[in-house]
Amino acid sequence: MHAFERLDGVPVDKIRYDNLNSAVKQVLFGRARQENERWIALKSHYGFEAWYCQPGHEGSHEKGGVEGEGGRFRRNHCVPMPVVDSVEELNALLEAADEADDARRISNRANSVGQYWAFEKTLLRPLPSEAFDTALTVKPRVDRYAQVMVRCNQYSVPARFIGHRLRVKLSASAVTVYDRTKVVARHQRAIGKGAKVLDLDHYLEILCRKPGALRGATALAQARASKVFTAEHEALWAAARKAHGDAAGTRALVEVLLLHRNLDRVDVLAGITAALSVGSTSPDVVALEARKAAERRGAAAGPDSADGGGRVVILAEHRSAAVPTDERPLPSVDKYDILLGRESS
Repeated sequence: MHAFERLDGVPVDKIRYDNLNSAVKQVLFGRARQENERWIALKSHYGFEAWYCQPGHEGSHEKGGVEGEGGRFRRNHCVPMPVVDSVEELNALLEAADEADDARRISNRANSVGQYWAFEKTLLRPLPSEAFDTALTVKPRVDRYAQVMVRCNQYSVPARFIGHRLRVKLSASAVTVYDRTKVVARHQRAIGKGAKVLDLDHYLEILCRKPGALRGATALAQARASKVFTAEHEALWAAARKAHGDAAGTRALVEVLLLHRNLDRVDVLAGITAALSVGSTSPDVVALEARKAAERRGAAAGPDSADGGGRVVILAEHRSAAVPTDERPLPSVDKYDILLGRESS
């Protein structure tokens, strides 16, 4: 599907495949194949026909220059091996290398790769108006560790769903968890088997009751590795434990982490920095300073920004001139002093 979107069209004739497991369940006699149900649906949606190569040495000549071209691309664009943080980043790198190849001229041919492609692109069938949903849907039960098992890997969900059965959509690069129609968790798909992909935010309610579990938590280690748990969080945690002890200090940190659910990350980090600068580790101080940072950032964006400029409206500035000034005297408690005299008597 990504390839069709990249080409902006679908080939009108057969597409050759080398018996990939995601499409072929079993190789039968000749070119007959038992295909995966989802693969059949994909072919029907895009309207193409799959042509399968013979397995082994007998079909090595049927792939044209595909493997040779793949090796040339790898040697030129993927050596040394690229280091990326996600499949999306890898795809962007490969797309940039593909665009750079448009200027390449093959041996003694008259035109470049891009010029030949400009002609071939006109022969493609247009993409369907609706995209095909390639994700696999499963409904696992959330275990006592607030995790769901999907294809031999575990992914965290908010702790309030422990014991519930949730709907999970598994795509090539992402795992999305739904409670009915609402997305409650989204993770990058793990590679391999036996991996755990955990989000520290999913365990904050539990850590409020059991703060001692935070120090050795796998979710904390993954948050540190992904830079979600920053140096500002570490500094606040260390200062809070020093001032209030391990348990109370960790609870203060958890309350600050909960602020990320309602405030932008940059504002919360600014609030932590401001609170530590005055020697405070109070979550209330951090929240107040984070909201101030959000207001300053909104005001700096100008009145035409999407959030209305973030300006705080002062009602006194909009008081109508027709409203008279309140000239009544301030209230007094002098008359209540006679009660004191009665009590003394």
